[in-house]
Amino acid sequence: MRKAMRNITVRMPLATLLLAVFMISGCASSGGGVPPVCPQPDARLQDYVIGAGDTLEIFVWRNQELSGTVPVRPDGKISISLVEDMVAVGKTPTELARDMEEVLSEYLRIPKVNILVAAEGSSNQIQVIGSVVTPQSIAYRDGIKVLDVVVAVGGLDEFAAGNRSHIVRQIDDRSTECRVRLDNLLKDGDMSQNINMYPGDVLIVPESRF
Repeated sequence: MRKAMRNITVRMPLATLLLAVFMISGCASSGGGVPPVCPQPDARLQDYVIGAGDTLEIFVWRNQELSGTVPVRPDGKISISLVEDMVAVGKTPTELARDMEEVLSEYLRIPKVNILVAAEGSSNQIQVIGSVVTPQSIAYRDGIKVLDVVVAVGGLDEFAAGNRSHIVRQIDDRSTECRVRLDNLLKDGDMSQNINMYPGDVLIVPESRF
């Protein structure tokens, strides 16, 4: 009886040690990583902001002759009848509509303008370049993430160095880069790498050095 009790006393610490080692190794292999440090645009800029190259559908209530489809010129301006050379770049569609109403109020009693974005220019798209199956521009939509973008271009090609990928983002007129580990995301399921993307982002996937 004493021998049995002595064996139990000796084995208990060993069992506890093995359990601790198992828990530590399990945590290490669970795939939980550290999310990329990537600054986000100003909250206002997360709303759709008109950029050069966009195509706008402009509707002036009860004035069909003033309505139509117009491109945003490279100089960032648009023109319609009675409203010439109005700056559109940097405004939301709602802000631009209110500015147009102010000008049209000189000619119309109660102008009402609605603006829809018919097509997006490059400044409101996400560019994907490098070692992916189909490098291309992806239309931005609210809540789009890295995984959505990678799937949209067909995934990485066989030469990709996924863990050396990075996102180039414009913040306050300055370009910033942040590393995103696509191999960890795609192969290990590390969802900490599946961060949000924003209009104008460029995802670059380099080739492997070997």
